[in-house]
Amino acid sequence: METRQLGNSDLHITPIGFGAWAIGGVGYAFAWGPQDDAQSVRSIHRALELGINWIDTAAVYGLGHSEEIVAQALKGRSNRPYVFTKCGLVWDAKGQVSNALSADSIRRECEASLRRLQVDTLDLYQVHWPLEGGSLKGLEEGWKALAELKRQGKVRWIGVSNFDEKQLEFAHQISPITSLQPPYSLINRHIEKAILPFCERHGIGVIVYSPMASGLLTGAMTRERAAKLPKDDWRRNSRDFQEPLLSKHLALVDRLREVAAVHGRSPAEAAIAWTLRKPAVTAAIVGARSAGQVDGFIGALDFRLSEAEVARAEDGLR
Repeated sequence: METRQLGNSDLHITPIGFGAWAIGGVGYAFAWGPQDDAQSVRSIHRALELGINWIDTAAVYGLGHSEEIVAQALKGRSNRPYVFTKCGLVWDAKGQVSNALSADSIRRECEASLRRLQVDTLDLYQVHWPLEGGSLKGLEEGWKALAELKRQGKVRWIGVSNFDEKQLEFAHQISPITSLQPPYSLINRHIEKAILPFCERHGIGVIVYSPMASGLLTGAMTRERAAKLPKDDWRRNSRDFQEPLLSKHLALVDRLREVAAVHGRSPAEAAIAWTLRKPAVTAAIVGARSAGQVDGFIGALDFRLSEAEVARAEDGLR
């Protein structure tokens, strides 16, 4: 199985990692609708069986529930995958989520994640979101807290998520950044202009999330299905899942299906392969809610698009 070194770390990860956002279940603003825990465990087991060697989760996914499900799935395994999680988003007794980058808060979050995940050390610990508005406020204290957790051996490597170029530069001057986790897909390409080049120059690994645009590019999304998304699925209120954008995205899926069919692949695999074509992209995080969904995208581990196929997939986007 091909692996790639993640930034300045000693972690060698498969080009695809298992994303555990959706398996957090309901109960908070960014949920994906109801989820069966047993099915979640089976999806993780299937991903590991097929060669994926890392899992990405976050404390806020399901308000701790995703981390607990990951621990349940990994219990008793001698050959454990790398486990990545995130901090910086906390919740109150009513489940209301807010940013928190103080050192004390991050230390508490780390201990809570270690407990929920049932591990002694986190392989990669990431700041989930900077404070709103692109601010550098609180970032120095928060990033120094992660660097201290690394020195203490609580975490092996430290990274960031959803940072812009200014925030990356600011944090990198304080302590080296192992990795960045940004959104990236055929319909969300903002990182190409400045962020990917910055990471490439500074040796920062990039693990992109939502390469299938939160399910839009899988080939399974239809207008009918988008209209029937559960009320507690955040996508229901997303502009991308509503007209006029929805029709544009589904036309893109038709082009992906055309490109993928030549190779006996799925549109999902073509969408993921498109993100992996960039040398600056180390790997892609791909979420799954069932073992069948894992089977539907696993072929992207070794599927690469030609320049002509990339051009065909991008036709009409610029």
